[in-house]
Amino acid sequence: MEFKSLKNIESSFKQIRLIVILVISSCALVIVFCIWSSFRFAEAQRQKIYVLDQGKSLILALSQDLSQNRPVEAREHVRRFHELFFTLSPDKMAIESNMQRAMNLSDKSAFNYYQDLSEKGYFKRLISANINQYIQIDSVICNFDHYPYTARTFAKQLILRESNVTERSLITTCKLLNSVRSDNNPHGFIIENFEIIENKDIRVANR
Repeated sequence: MEFKSLKNIESSFKQIRLIVILVISSCALVIVFCIWSSFRFAEAQRQKIYVLDQGKSLILALSQDLSQNRPVEAREHVRRFHELFFTLSPDKMAIESNMQRAMNLSDKSAFNYYQDLSEKGYFKRLISANINQYIQIDSVICNFDHYPYTARTFAKQLILRESNVTERSLITTCKLLNSVRSDNNPHGFIIENFEIIENKDIRVANR
C-alpha cells in the first residue's frame, strides 16, 4: 500500500512538472508573439507621415520605399537627357544651355559626342541654316537585373528646315549608375558609356 502511494506521488509530480512546462512554454510563445507584433506595429507607424494642414488638422500621408520607384525614375532620367541633348534650336545660347543641363545627367561619354559634333561644325550649321531639331521618344527599356543598369532608347529625330522635314531613326544605349540627388540631377542617376548605335534618315517630307 505504501509503494502504491509513492507511485501516485511520483505520477502527480510528473503531471505538475508537465503542466508547469506547458505553462512556461505558452507564456514564452505569447511573449515572443507580443514582441514580434510590437516590432511590426512600430515599422508600420514609421511608414506614416502626418502633415499639418495650414495649422488646423493633421493629414495622414504614406511614405514609399524609394527602391519601388527606381525603374520609373531611371526611364525618366534617360528620357530627360535625350530631350536636352537632341532638342536643338538655331540659338547658340539655347544650345549651350541644353548641353550643360544634359552634361549634369551624364559622364564624359556624352560630352565627347557633343565635342565631336562641335568640332565638325554641326551646331554652326544649325544656326546658320535656321534649323530646328526635335526628338520624339518611343520607348526607354531599362534592365535592372545587373548593376550598373543598362538602358536602350528608341526615338525619332525631326529636323525642320525651311524647305523640308527630315525624320531620322535614333537608337542609343547607355549604362546607369546611382548618384547623389541634387537640383541638377533630381533622379539620382548618372549616364555612362553613352553610345548612338543608329541614326539614319527614314523619311523626308517637303514643307
